[in-house]
Amino acid sequence: MIVLALLIGFTVYSQNDKKKGHNLPSIDLKTAKGEPFNTANISNDGKPIILSFWALWCKPCVKELNTISYEYIDWQEETGVKLIAVSIDDARSTSKVKPFADGNDWDYEILLDVNGDFKRAMNVNMIPHTFILDGDGNIVWQHTSFSEGGELQIIENVRKIVAGQEIDAH
Repeated sequence: MIVLALLIGFTVYSQNDKKKGHNLPSIDLKTAKGEPFNTANISNDGKPIILSFWALWCKPCVKELNTISYEYIDWQEETGVKLIAVSIDDARSTSKVKPFADGNDWDYEILLDVNGDFKRAMNVNMIPHTFILDGDGNIVWQHTSFSEGGELQIIENVRKIVAGQEIDAH
């Protein structure tokens, strides 16, 4: 019964976001370099943003970010998209996040959500949880989990944003 209520709530949240858009909450985080950063400042000069919540221990998260990294430069050249990877690792693990990302050659902005404040504000309950924001910072699509080929749906939706087309429900 609880699972059904959560699924219904998630579906309503997703549909409302697609219809109206949803700006990001203002949460103080740190960058992978330890610099303060507020999520209200997430922007990309009017171009789309992929926001990916992940953790070091999450194999599907790492697989998704590694898969995207192979195509990321091409995606940026084609659409101007920017990917921001939000680590939800706790304080004991955060020192490993930047070396891990660097070791995987991830050319993403990395944010550290050590206390889980941004995660909670975005209703992230399961990772990987990927959001796509339009050029105005509105959430227009979101998805949880990752399977082979999932990156194709992400870039297709980014292309639709750039072309001014509606994004289909997932």
